[in-house]
Amino acid sequence: MTTHVKNRICRWYVDDAEDAARFYAETFPDSSVGAVLRAPGDYPSGKQGDVLTVEFTVMGIPCLGLNGGDTFKHSEAFSFQVATADQAETDRYWNAIVDNGGVESECGWCKDKWGLSWQITPVVLSQGIADPDPAVAKRVFNAMMQMKKIDVARIEAALRG
Repeated sequence: MTTHVKNRICRWYVDDAEDAARFYAETFPDSSVGAVLRAPGDYPSGKQGDVLTVEFTVMGIPCLGLNGGDTFKHSEAFSFQVATADQAETDRYWNAIVDNGGVESECGWCKDKWGLSWQITPVVLSQGIADPDPAVAKRVFNAMMQMKKIDVARIEAALRG
């Protein structure tokens, strides 16, 4: 049975929404896979029993994965931003995404193997960029601009000057 929620994120996948949902549920806390809706009969681009949609939750955010084919692609215009407490948590999420067929990008961004963008952002980075002292914020920002995966020790060093 499907869950009826007022609002959720719908993400388009080629044909592997269920694989993506299971990866997210295994990787992130407060994540799970819910109802999987299968085609009740054959249709122009698929067969009876093919997965049409998958309900899932990523860190408490309700989502729906839609196996819609290759017409539309993910872009950086949408991303999940995951606030991390320390380097170990940053490494755990970053490595899970990148080591599972994903790719690194700049400034704490990476993409999973399904093309969905993730910002793995240590809290210290967000706090540093928001520092009321413009010199501190600039040092932290400049340090971040040199990174792919965020190095918490380097951010903390930039905070100290």
